[in-house]
Amino acid sequence: MKQLFGIILIALLSVQAKAQPKLVKIWETTTPIDLPESVLFDAKEQHLFVAVMGQTSDTKDSIGGVAIFDLNGKVKNMDWITGMNSPKGMARHGDKLYVADITDLVIIDIPSSKIEQRIEIPGSAFLNDVTADDKGVIYVSDSKTKRIHQHKNKQTTVYLEEIDGLNGLKAVGSDLFIAGGGKNLLKADASKKLTKIAGLPHGGDGIEPIGNGDFLFSAWGGLIYYVYADGRNELLLDTQKDKINAADIGYDPVKQIVYVPTFFKNSVAAYQLSKN
Repeated sequence: MKQLFGIILIALLSVQAKAQPKLVKIWETTTPIDLPESVLFDAKEQHLFVAVMGQTSDTKDSIGGVAIFDLNGKVKNMDWITGMNSPKGMARHGDKLYVADITDLVIIDIPSSKIEQRIEIPGSAFLNDVTADDKGVIYVSDSKTKRIHQHKNKQTTVYLEEIDGLNGLKAVGSDLFIAGGGKNLLKADASKKLTKIAGLPHGGDGIEPIGNGDFLFSAWGGLIYYVYADGRNELLLDTQKDKINAADIGYDPVKQIVYVPTFFKNSVAAYQLSKN
């Protein structure tokens, strides 16, 4: 009986070991990018939008913009959008690209490749990430004021506030997932009730859902965690010793490829996510 139990235990441990997720590097861009802070995988156009801050993260100098790279890391248009300040998080809904740019929510018309509108958000100081829900409601985080703003029906209001360590956002259905509350992954439901999904060793930057209630969670210092629906987490990537950052990641849910802006290393790296 003990022998049979031992065999079963070994088999279970073997299955668990095989099921551990991992990231395998595929490529890294070779064309220098001036402080890439965010990558957005665009399923419709099958390319990558990359937020290019320029020289600093908080200066209104009009030298930032958005570049476009193909899915092999080659430049399609480094100057697709120019004249921005220090763009960070991005979200697409319909034919519009929404970008956080210090104190402005910038709306870009994708077909015409032009900035359509700059919306100055009252009281904002350091807009960081943007997400759009299925209905086109836009949410923008402000890491300095600890507020999340909502842009709906051409009106911008404060949606949530007093969230410490606020950064990454991701709308999934009627829920809003938030990197905040210190070093946590939080969920705000449609009634704005906050629930802690997971506690992590570091504060988050990018959040990407990968199915079954699981998430990828990047930390700016150079870390990417796999966060399970039950709150457990596993470290998948650690590039801190090489001084390579992992800012606001992008994700292709079909090919399961993670796109990592390396910030000070001035590049974007692609990793294959494997769950087997």
